Amino acid sequence: MTTNDSEVRALLDSRVGACREKDIERLMSLYSPGIVYYDVVPPLQFVGSDEVRRNFKRWFDEYDGPIGLETHELNIAASADVAFANMLHLDSGTRNNGLDGAVWIRSTVCCRRSSGKWLITHEHISMPGTWPLPGSEGKPAD
Repeated sequence: MTTNDSEVRALLDSRVGACREKDIERLMSLYSPGIVYYDVVPPLQFVGSDEVRRNFKRWFDEYDGPIGLETHELNIAASADVAFANMLHLDSGTRNNGLDGAVWIRSTVCCRRSSGKWLITHEHISMPGTWPLPGSEGKPAD
């Protein structure tokens, strides 16, 4: 693992820690002011730190207590000043409606080093899903 890979891994670990603790200030310090963020909730695209902050606060407010967030299958590719990573996250916890559950999400993160500091410039979140195959009338395959 290169130094750049290690630095990006530390950034992503800090991101997960801030999410678990719902620490919006720490979390937003990891994002570039011009962040472009794609999520699974409308309006699907959030541009700029103000919109992304509001989206994270919305997500934090859905949970009663801390958010369980585990990273799996992390892959990082980094050069001197640009990096990208893809991973799976297991997002879990107790929702405000009392439901306790977990959901898998996919995450792709792009980072840029500026003035010696890595920041997240682009993030794309998606959830696995299955579309009906033609002729299946919406029924799962056997």
